[in-house]
Amino acid sequence: MIVMKRVYEAADAKDGYRVLVDRLWPRGVSKTRAKLDEWAKAIAPSDDLRHWYNHDPAKWDEFQRRYTKELDTPEAQLLLDALARRGKRGRLTLLYSAKDGPISNAAALMNMLEARVIHR
Repeated sequence: MIVMKRVYEAADAKDGYRVLVDRLWPRGVSKTRAKLDEWAKAIAPSDDLRHWYNHDPAKWDEFQRRYTKELDTPEAQLLLDALARRGKRGRLTLLYSAKDGPISNAAALMNMLEARVIHR
């Protein structure tokens, strides 16, 4: 099962494997408090894409398209496959810092990972 959670929310044993999917470390969160299992910077959106998008709902569809294209590298594909396998075996929590989760990179990743779980 793959879920999303804001990194500012308290960690919970039910979270399972906790992965931060942002390129930048979240402000005000210590590494101890974050309780990460992994920081997957390699699959976070590039700085250029992140700045262009700026969490503008009108750009959501185009952001997802561009983000998917950015992740079309061997390194990113291996990491996505590994995370999808984790999500298939147990609970995988994608952690993000954005205020609007439904249009965050974590939401786009969750959609991509769920598709991999179903089709692989």
